[in-house]
Amino acid sequence: MADSETPETAHLLTPADVRRIAGRIGIRPTKSLGQNFVVDHGTVRRIVRVSGVGADDTVLEVGPGLGSLTLALLPRVRHVTAIEVDEDLAAALPATVREHAPSLAERLEVRAADAMRVTEVPGPEPTAMVANLPYNVAVPVLLRLLDLLPSVRRILVMVQAEVADRLAAEPGSRTYGAPSVKAAWYADVRRAGSVGRNVFWPTPNVDSGLVRLTRRPAPVGTVSRKRVFEVVDAAFAQRRKTLRAALTPWAGSSADAEAALRAAGVDPAARGESLDISAFARIAEQGPADPPDPRCPSR
Repeated sequence: MADSETPETAHLLTPADVRRIAGRIGIRPTKSLGQNFVVDHGTVRRIVRVSGVGADDTVLEVGPGLGSLTLALLPRVRHVTAIEVDEDLAAALPATVREHAPSLAERLEVRAADAMRVTEVPGPEPTAMVANLPYNVAVPVLLRLLDLLPSVRRILVMVQAEVADRLAAEPGSRTYGAPSVKAAWYADVRRAGSVGRNVFWPTPNVDSGLVRLTRRPAPVGTVSRKRVFEVVDAAFAQRRKTLRAALTPWAGSSADAEAALRAAGVDPAARGESLDISAFARIAEQGPADPPDPRCPSR
């Protein structure tokens, strides 16, 4: 064993362990599920360290795969809830933990489910999320879980480097776009490092990046997140258009779009990539009102 087993440590998976476990359960990594398994001890330890999780945290891990990151998390936190879309991987994970960290197995709960469809997570309320997210669904999964789980205060995710750049981009940046703005609704978003290709099996064709998110209050306003995100989507649907032109379908007319922008203190000739989340919230406040909630009929 690379790491001796004690009540507070785990034997992390070696490249040979990863291949052995995959072979035992008949797993062949698939591009459709974005399956690239981490096989490097230093990388999983680094992810846990940079995440800042501690003994009081309940961590949500999405896409635990064969358990490399799970085993690095368990000695450091109170509980790990793992959501895995692949039923074979989900079924095998508890046994892997019992083999490599038997004294920590009770800290793990696994649910076979699609993170894009879950409406709740089992076990204690999560306080943090640490995950190696599948590249093809990283942004929608992240945004959905930020909305679904307000108890999650800190997040550290590993994603494709290009996605990491987009999520953490600042207004005015070439990579700034709708994902950047939407993530900023929920959290302060920062790049937290880079990860090379050689730490994965199989080796992906792209580099990866770490992104750290720290929950913060949503912008103050009177309209819903849904309405603000509608403005964001309209503004970036055609990046080269001015906001006056891009927001015309949303506002109802060019004149209404200009009026909403001016009322929000935004130049109608500006483009979406120049605005932060607070500016988008101000624009949404000046636009068409939210439709009435059918669950709350007027008296």
